Amino acid sequence: MDKNKIIENINKLKKEKNAIILAHNYQPEDIQNIADFVGDSLELCIIAKETDADIIVFCGVDFMAETAKILNKDKKVLLPEIKDTQCPMASQIPPEELLKYKEKYPNSKIVIYVNTLATSKAVADSTCTSANAAKVVNSFNEKDIIFAPDENLGYFVSKRAKDKNIICAPKDGGCYVHKKYTKEDMHKLKEKYPNALVIVHPECPKEVQDLADEVLSTGGMVKFVLSTNATEIIVGTEVDMLIRLKNELNKIGKTKTLIPLREDCICDPMKQITLEKLEDCLINEKYEITLSEELIEKAKKSIDTMLSIK
Repeated sequence: MDKNKIIENINKLKKEKNAIILAHNYQPEDIQNIADFVGDSLELCIIAKETDADIIVFCGVDFMAETAKILNKDKKVLLPEIKDTQCPMASQIPPEELLKYKEKYPNSKIVIYVNTLATSKAVADSTCTSANAAKVVNSFNEKDIIFAPDENLGYFVSKRAKDKNIICAPKDGGCYVHKKYTKEDMHKLKEKYPNALVIVHPECPKEVQDLADEVLSTGGMVKFVLSTNATEIIVGTEVDMLIRLKNELNKIGKTKTLIPLREDCICDPMKQITLEKLEDCLINEKYEITLSEELIEKAKKSIDTMLSIK
């Protein structure tokens, strides 16, 4: 079956089954283009919570589909590929390790990145995303904040929550994609594009954040690129984010030169979903995310706390 036929069938199945397709910014172009909504973790969390669809098809990685299920326990949540869509960072801080930190800092609050598995969310006080991490941390009265698992995001938060003691757990946790960026990359691209502004994700190393013009979540990057007067922008995050940025610019009839800080910053688990797998997922309703009622209830508390913070 050719590509256009697959797309036609996906759209037909989606209507027949009252399904919604959510795609993360790092998904391949074909998936972003067919999705009902494309966004970052926070944007997709909100959409997942508010949807009236019977089936949520999540084009992303494991923890994202889990989060959608936690927020919609009575809906069917599907992940089109199950085998190779595990986010390496999501499993870096198991719940038993978090509880050891809590024993060491009994008066602390645990703030855990949404890029984690449900079992760890279940022992946290709140989840956060890169878009709202500082706001979540600052919402607590406690000085000690156990922050997991991304050390670079913890650094970002520490600069915006200066009266807090940010305890990163584990000390070297983070995203293997964003860790590739170096200050040499920054200098090289700035030399080549002296008039360009540089925006980077807070999962990037500290020295890269310090050299950037702006440190932004992917949702923040969209707002920045659409509103800035700059015509050249160097983007330091997963390369397919540029697809979303270009699509958003096209919607308002603008063109800008977008330059990836590195061409090889590719999240392999995000690239496992194809149109063929998406079609198969809708036909056979696989792979369904299942979590126990107890785990859903425990994990939902930390997500609800995050979503309640304005």
